[in-house]
Amino acid sequence: MDMAKALRGRTVLQARFGRFSLAAVAAGLLLTLSGCQGDDGSDRADDGRATIVAPGKPGEKARHLTPEQAAKAKPDDSPNAADHAYVSRMIEHHRQALTMSALAPERAAADGVKRLAERITAAQKPEIGAMEKWLARYPAPAPAPSAGASAGASAGSGGHPQGHDHGAMPGMATEQQLKDLAAAGGADFDRLFLTLMTAHHEGAVKMAGEALAGGNNGAVEEMATEVVATQSAEIHRMRSMG
Repeated sequence: MDMAKALRGRTVLQARFGRFSLAAVAAGLLLTLSGCQGDDGSDRADDGRATIVAPGKPGEKARHLTPEQAAKAKPDDSPNAADHAYVSRMIEHHRQALTMSALAPERAAADGVKRLAERITAAQKPEIGAMEKWLARYPAPAPAPSAGASAGASAGSGGHPQGHDHGAMPGMATEQQLKDLAAAGGADFDRLFLTLMTAHHEGAVKMAGEALAGGNNGAVEEMATEVVATQSAEIHRMRSMG
């Protein structure tokens, strides 16, 4: 993936996030109680209750809603299958990045590689914590049992499927590649680390783009957008170091 293509993809994702941000602001305005503007009752319902001002579209007048009407007007951002798949898979994706980065302090030769590994750890470790909290709040529904399903494919704790193939995730290093990285040292480690981590980041950006395209939950969209922004910048940095 060349840089021009990466930047174009990032621009598309940022534009999509911008649309979400506007929707979030509009939803927030719907939930903000308007102040009393005098004795004319303009911000009061017929029964004297405070109303909520919902800004109209360009050229349209604002609407005055009751709290019940405003609650119904809020966008539904209930997590869907794409949200759950992204979060559960990205946790494992991040964990492998931490495993790779943990080798750098002792095996890397270049200070730049060591600092990069530190930044990756500092960013992705708390992201794992945030995603785990999200899964605890929104546990994935257990899949319906199918005829002839093997015990190994049954749902594990929290409704997450057991035995899913992490190697199928884009950018994941193979077991042999991890062994080669752990056995390398000095300049050889630096070259292999940058190669593997660049591919790893590219895979994460791809997964985030899929979540932005198919997900529905606002928190997941924010997490995916952060991954795109952070890891796209690190891809550029690693390519300049290689």
